[in-house]
Amino acid sequence: MRSNQIESLLRPGDVLFTSIPNFLYRRVAKATGSKSSHVGIAFHDCKTGWLVAESGVPTVRYSTIADFVSRSDGGWVAVRRLREGLTENQVASLRHECDARMGTLYHLGFDYDSPRQFCSKFVYQTYLAALGVEIGTLQSFEALLNSLPDTPLLFWRLWFMGRIPWTRLTVTPASQLRSDKLETIWQAADSSNSSQDIAQSKRAVA
Repeated sequence: MRSNQIESLLRPGDVLFTSIPNFLYRRVAKATGSKSSHVGIAFHDCKTGWLVAESGVPTVRYSTIADFVSRSDGGWVAVRRLREGLTENQVASLRHECDARMGTLYHLGFDYDSPRQFCSKFVYQTYLAALGVEIGTLQSFEALLNSLPDTPLLFWRLWFMGRIPWTRLTVTPASQLRSDKLETIWQAADSSNSSQDIAQSKRAVA
C-alpha cells in the first residue's frame, strides 16, 4: 500500500506498525512471534501533512509517512486505532507528550526503566501519560523469551555480552499489535505470522 493510500485511512493518534529488515529488529520480531518490529504514532500537521512520531536510532523524531513506510520490509504496515476514538483535546495531549520526548536517545537494550527510549516504550509511555491508557504489556525478558520456547537464545546472550537481563522490564511492538485497547483499521497480509497476529480485515473509515 502506498503512503498516500495509508494517509487516506488515518486519524490523528493512530498507531502505525512496520517490519524493519535489520538483523536486530528481525530478532525482535522472531522473539515475539510477530511480523511487527517497529511502531509509531501518526499526527497531521497543517504545514507538513501527515507525520509519524517514533523512537528510532539515534533519537526520538518525527518522520513523514512515506519515510516511515519505506523502511518497512516489503512496505508491510498495520494501522490501529484506540477503540473509543480520540477527542481533539486528547490528540493535543498525545502530541504534547510526543513533543516532550523529542531528541531522547535510543536504548538498544530495550530497558523500560532507562531514561532513554525505544519505539514501543515511546508509544506506551506517551499514551499512558496523555490518556492513562496502557497500549501493550510490560513484561520481563524472562517472560518474553519463555513465551516462545523455541526462541534461540544465543543471539540475545551475544547482544547482552554474555548475560541476558532476565528481570529487565520491556514492552514490545507485538504486544501493542495485539492489544485489545486498539482496533485494526488496516493490515497488510502476511502468512508467515498469521497464527500469532490478530486476524485482520480492511475497514472502511467513516
